[in-house]
Amino acid sequence: METVDMLEKFSQTTGIQFHNPDFLLQALTHRSYVNEHADIPFGNNERLEFLGDAVVELVVTEFLYTEFPEKTEGEMTNYRAALVNTVMFAEVSRELGLNDLVRLSRGEAKDNGRARESILADVFEAVLGALYLDQGYVAVKKFLHAVLIPHMKDVIERKLWKDPKSALQEAAQEHKGITPSYRVLSSEGPDHDKEFFIGAFIGKEQVGTGEGKSKQEAEVEAARDALEKKGW
Repeated sequence: METVDMLEKFSQTTGIQFHNPDFLLQALTHRSYVNEHADIPFGNNERLEFLGDAVVELVVTEFLYTEFPEKTEGEMTNYRAALVNTVMFAEVSRELGLNDLVRLSRGEAKDNGRARESILADVFEAVLGALYLDQGYVAVKKFLHAVLIPHMKDVIERKLWKDPKSALQEAAQEHKGITPSYRVLSSEGPDHDKEFFIGAFIGKEQVGTGEGKSKQEAEVEAARDALEKKGW
């Protein structure tokens, strides 16, 4: 997709017009694309992702603090974790059409599995970082209240705020009389930036798969995946 078309498509979907389009283009540029296109005038989206991660944490935390004055710190932490995670960010990315806009290498573009989920989540955070640099905190807050915060209703109704590992353990005991276990399926990347792929098992049956920067994070995602697949 041509650069002008990418910017126009994003603007049509979100209603946001960037003052500096390069911020948005960088947010939509995965590191694999940079490896194949050394002539682009900026780097990949990882630094913007880092910035966006901090901004979304603040916006969601501020929302929870204001909207749920009766909730404890622990309860608000669980609510936030159910909204600020790879699965939710990937879902919002797809709703915004970012799956069609992110610039990937030819190899990455063919992958529609768990790795694509992580890429889409990262792109969403990078877009938030880009918007913050371009238009400031208030613009990011308004954007998140339009595209992410509304998902909190579903989080509460479906009790997604419960710790996925605890919820899976309770459900597995109730339905199967078995405590779930977790196994590392594979890992990749250098020690300082390793990605873990973990399976959630009930007995010998693999019921979920999770990916994360730590084993704990991957186990949580595997438990969340298992709960969705089992409908518990």
